[in-house]
Amino acid sequence: MQKGTIGVTTENIFPVIKKFLYSDHEIFLRELVSNAIDATQKLKTLSSFGEFKGELGDMSVHVTLDKDAGTLTVSDNGIGMTAEDIDKYINQIAFSGAEEFLKKYKDTANAIIGHFGLGFYSAFMVAKKVVIRSLSYKEGAKAVEWECDGSPEFTMQEIEKANRGTDIILYIDEENKNYLEQSEIDALLKKYCRFLPVPVIFGKEQEWKDGKYIDTDRDRIVNSTEPLWLKKPADLKDEDYLKFYHDLYPGQDDPLFWIHLNVDFPFTLTGILYFPKIKNNIEVTKNRIQLYCNQVYVTDSVEGVVPEFMMLLQGVIDSPDIPLNVSRSYLQSDSAVKKISGYITKKVASRLEEIFKNDRNDFEAKWDDIKIFIEYGMLTDQKFCDSAMKFTLFKDVDDKHFTLDEYRTLIETQQTDKEGTIIYLYATDKTAQYNYISTAQNRGYSVLLMDGQLDSHFIGLLEQKIEKSHFVRVDADILDNLIRKDDKKNVELTTLQRNTLSTLFQSQLPTVDGANFIVSFEALTEKDNPVLITQNEFMRRMKEMAAMQPGMNFYGELPDSYNLIVNTEQPLIKRIINASDDALTAIVEPLHNEIETKNEEITKLRDSKEESDKTKTLELEKEVGVLREKMSKEISEYAATQPLVKQLIDLALLGNGLLKGAQLSDFIRRSVELL
Repeated sequence: MQKGTIGVTTENIFPVIKKFLYSDHEIFLRELVSNAIDATQKLKTLSSFGEFKGELGDMSVHVTLDKDAGTLTVSDNGIGMTAEDIDKYINQIAFSGAEEFLKKYKDTANAIIGHFGLGFYSAFMVAKKVVIRSLSYKEGAKAVEWECDGSPEFTMQEIEKANRGTDIILYIDEENKNYLEQSEIDALLKKYCRFLPVPVIFGKEQEWKDGKYIDTDRDRIVNSTEPLWLKKPADLKDEDYLKFYHDLYPGQDDPLFWIHLNVDFPFTLTGILYFPKIKNNIEVTKNRIQLYCNQVYVTDSVEGVVPEFMMLLQGVIDSPDIPLNVSRSYLQSDSAVKKISGYITKKVASRLEEIFKNDRNDFEAKWDDIKIFIEYGMLTDQKFCDSAMKFTLFKDVDDKHFTLDEYRTLIETQQTDKEGTIIYLYATDKTAQYNYISTAQNRGYSVLLMDGQLDSHFIGLLEQKIEKSHFVRVDADILDNLIRKDDKKNVELTTLQRNTLSTLFQSQLPTVDGANFIVSFEALTEKDNPVLITQNEFMRRMKEMAAMQPGMNFYGELPDSYNLIVNTEQPLIKRIINASDDALTAIVEPLHNEIETKNEEITKLRDSKEESDKTKTLELEKEVGVLREKMSKEISEYAATQPLVKQLIDLALLGNGLLKGAQLSDFIRRSVELL
């Protein structure tokens, strides 16, 4: 029997392995099964080159539990190892020193196994003792048994072993007894080994008999050795892709599309990416796409391998060329990864364009479901954005679809303002903004529906991409201001009438939580509404983006700003103006004139540096304030006796969904009284 010490420069290698890989210790099974697969594949390769002339026999990998003995065993019939092989690959672990090692990796719990070729040593994360029993394929080789209890000391001796290959026997420690449960091993094999290229056998097939499941004599193969992504797309049907999808993601709706990746230059990459049906909110998760390396599961944290926006996709990517620095699990951000990421982006864009061209009707039918994915991609990936401009669609309020170029051609004659800018009108809620939409359509204008979660950001992107374009919500202002064709008609009101009318309406505005109203005047047509409410496009857009984007809290905390536009050409407003002139002129005109006179005095005194003039200015400003309060009080008291003013305001609020609760109840009561 040979005794020895494992070739390390520190005796705490095993505690280090346990400590630093505790959070990821379940990978031990993947590492051991992967090593068994490698040994099996190597023998097949040697056989194909004629370097091994014996019978291959059963080339499966077996995983066996013995709960009574407290062992978990991984067995293969691969190339096996001689005593010299074990001494070379197991006993010689090269470390530059514990201090340097610990210093370098103290902050990363994921930086040992794999990086140093220590896959086998991951066994010590869960085992108090590990035994290797191996017989090499080489003619005349002697079987050998190696044993280690987690210290640097080991023993190795010759044994009798009937079959070629290697058994790794783990004596599970007290802290990890869960790995002696069949359900636990089942779960790990399903997660890490379900698509390995060699059959992996764990237990027996079961069948239902006499009210319970019993083992049969048939081995239970836990993996599919020829996963769908390795097959040729021409040999597959839609049913095959759908079945594979539901195997990966049970209980989900059918995907919208899928893309079969297959490239062998300048790197090797295969896989299938699915477009899932996304619900109401952006379901960006980190566990959608699974990364494999030669059919060995690596990770579902694929940041860096696929662009950020493709986190919305689901499926599988398999590439032996993706550099891995830790236990096949942690990716390096380097040029190879960026090339793969760029290829995937290009392939996805190409596939979407192909689907659009081949079956536009189907593409349009699915547009609402894939729109969020495409917009997210365009907002976060410049190359995808440039490609997607060809197949991105607009949908109008009548549910008709247009490409960006088609829509520009449709509206540029009617909706180009006097500055040569094409105005894209849009709505976010067809029901709430119905009146504004109807008014625009009656003028021959088209209105888009932009009700997606990302549309407030997406609109800004389109304004950069589409030359001389401007997007405005249809209720952002009156139409003549939104699409300015010529100079607007002047409002024919005196300064006194403006001030009176402004106070008249402002005093009757109800308090709406989180909203400010500014009264303004427009000379529209007699047929237009007497009072309209619009919302400033810029401020509203900033608030919408603030709701989704950290760092814009300033806008998010501002109140909603609305314009209450009084149409001075409308007969009802003319009636209000005439009635207020008759009732208020004699009272407010003297106050108005006195204010004007004092303001003129203030203007003259403002530039003076004389202390007496400064004092006089302050006195005059105080007097003006008192006069304004008196004037406002007179107008407000009069307004309170004019139900028509309140009624017109409430009608405008009602049309914008801003009249609620007690104010809505008062409006209904007043409407009945007026009738």
